[in-house]
Amino acid sequence: MQPEISKETIRGHTTTIVLNILNQGDSYGYAIAKTIKSLSHGAYDINEATLYTVFRRLEKNGEIASYWGNETQGGRRKYYQITAQGQQTLEHNVAEWHFAKQVIDELILGRIDADVRKD
Repeated sequence: MQPEISKETIRGHTTTIVLNILNQGDSYGYAIAKTIKSLSHGAYDINEATLYTVFRRLEKNGEIASYWGNETQGGRRKYYQITAQGQQTLEHNVAEWHFAKQVIDELILGRIDADVRKD
């Protein structure tokens, strides 16, 4: 059985996750939730309340914009698209993630050598 990732581990990264998905194309809530589950190979399932909280915060910050789609495929859906500000935030967050991942790998997996112990 595949382990699940804890919500605490993901919590600080939901903004970046949503921006990454929207950077690849406009989408709506349900489709984004399905994409998150798919990208995580089923290890993470975002709940709707969390997702819509992220949408509100991103829209308030000018990082995404929303619009109503047409009704050709059933009910009217609210779509979200990334803005230029959102793309800048995504770039910054991805760079920060790469740095943090490197530091955390060293802290969790790193070996203490004789020189470090003398400090």
